[in-house]
Amino acid sequence: MGLGVSLVLAGCAAVTERPGDLGTPEIATTPRTGPNVVQIARKHVGAPYRWGGSSPSGFDCSGLVRYVYAQVGVELPHNAAKQYALGTPVAREDLQPGDIVFFDRLRHNGIYIGEGRFIHARQTGKRVAIAGLDEAWYAERWVGARRVEALQPVPPLQPLPP
Repeated sequence: MGLGVSLVLAGCAAVTERPGDLGTPEIATTPRTGPNVVQIARKHVGAPYRWGGSSPSGFDCSGLVRYVYAQVGVELPHNAAKQYALGTPVAREDLQPGDIVFFDRLRHNGIYIGEGRFIHARQTGKRVAIAGLDEAWYAERWVGARRVEALQPVPPLQPLPP
């Protein structure tokens, strides 16, 4: 059964897309998108799982993370391993709501919501749900976490007075 779950979850990271331009001189980070990310993710609990899905009609794991972060202005690739390469590493004991958590050799991920729980799109036949980091499957396959902040334009520089 563990192998079957791993194979099903492996589809989560199999969709490949090029990430958008995440860095130009006109972009700077703003503090803590976490509460907004959690609020948006909670609205999708119960949405159906769909391999390759990245919309409320159906999500896979990285598609859910991508969709939710897009709602706060952060463009992420549709691939858990590529998402892991972005943001700032976060130790498990330092997790904050909105951090992205990763499992199973980067084949699965979700959005941390606090109190040891995260929202994720698990597998075919399931729906977007809340799970615990300490549940055996996730605890045994923990990889790490990343914190990704919202991006927004920086106001243009004003000319210096003469």
